[in-house]
Amino acid sequence: MRRALVLAEEAGAAGDVPVGAVVIDASGRVIGEGRNEREATGDPTAHAEVVALRRAAEATGSWNLDGCTLVVTLEPCVMCAGAVLQSRVPRLVFGAWDDKAGAAGSMYDVVRDRRLPYRVEVVAGVRDEEASAVLRAFFDARR
Repeated sequence: MRRALVLAEEAGAAGDVPVGAVVIDASGRVIGEGRNEREATGDPTAHAEVVALRRAAEATGSWNLDGCTLVVTLEPCVMCAGAVLQSRVPRLVFGAWDDKAGAAGSMYDVVRDRRLPYRVEVVAGVRDEEASAVLRAFFDARR
């Protein structure tokens, strides 16, 4: 989570919503990382999670990231929750809850929906106060 928080700060400094993510393989090595890049790239899908998953898939040479863990500073949205499922990541760790658009237990629970063929273990609230503070500072500065 420490690295994801650094990436979130970098995103905020670049004018994007401060969210950072890392993908860790089964041995604990970071194989992909990302931060929100929507403003920087003009890509509406450039959320931190999607960027990190793409980089991890590139590093492994496979879209199937079974055995990996995605660590992100903010609860994923519906799009990112879908990307987690599609990449077969079995474990999601996140910091702050997103009570407006979260899809891993707050508004929705896409990653553990029993109607879907694949479900994800969720570990929520890791360093949530720090992750929330980064977001709060970003939005307070824009008000």
